Amino acid sequence: MNKWGYADHNGPEVWHELFPLANGDRQSPIDIITKAASYDPSLPPFNVDYDPSSAKLIMNSGHTFSVEFDDGEDKSVVRGGPLHGSYRLRQFHFHWGPCDDYGAEHKVDGRDYPAELHIVHWNSEKYSNFVEAAQKPDGLAVLGIFLKIGEHNKNLERVTNALDNINFKLSRFRSLFSTTETDEIEPCCMKNNHRPIQPLKGRTVRSSFS
Repeated sequence: MNKWGYADHNGPEVWHELFPLANGDRQSPIDIITKAASYDPSLPPFNVDYDPSSAKLIMNSGHTFSVEFDDGEDKSVVRGGPLHGSYRLRQFHFHWGPCDDYGAEHKVDGRDYPAELHIVHWNSEKYSNFVEAAQKPDGLAVLGIFLKIGEHNKNLERVTNALDNINFKLSRFRSLFSTTETDEIEPCCMKNNHRPIQPLKGRTVRSSFS
């Protein structure tokens, strides 16, 4: 399997050489221009129903660190918004940059945020597993949440404390290795794991508020 990452030799600028889909028409992230968003009053609120006991493990993928969940049944799901049916929680992970000024993947009106949380779900009503769903245009639903620098978040600390039993700092993310024990190169730290802004290519951003 081809190795992808965020370094010069395998980063976003060359992803399309490894995976042609990276040049597709539905790429993320984007810069959300609020004035250009289309108000859609038919969009209902998201209904999030998570069971914390379904969390299984914390892992370092070499691209980010993630918390993986038991997705064998509908223990943790999201509904509503633009979604049709129930989407089952698979994992959540983070994106960050080399400093506290930027690192989130998406932007809002050109504004950067220090980091971004992605909560990944798959369409369990139409597909039998995550791998199958990931190949379909309606297979995944990812909730993106911007993170700011501020007071300690006790819920987030439960995750970051498991990394090394220390208080949360964004700099702790940057100390994670972007290589694994099986890689034949010197270990290096993940200083940056966010993709540059991608073009909309004719897509419309919808908003549930005006």
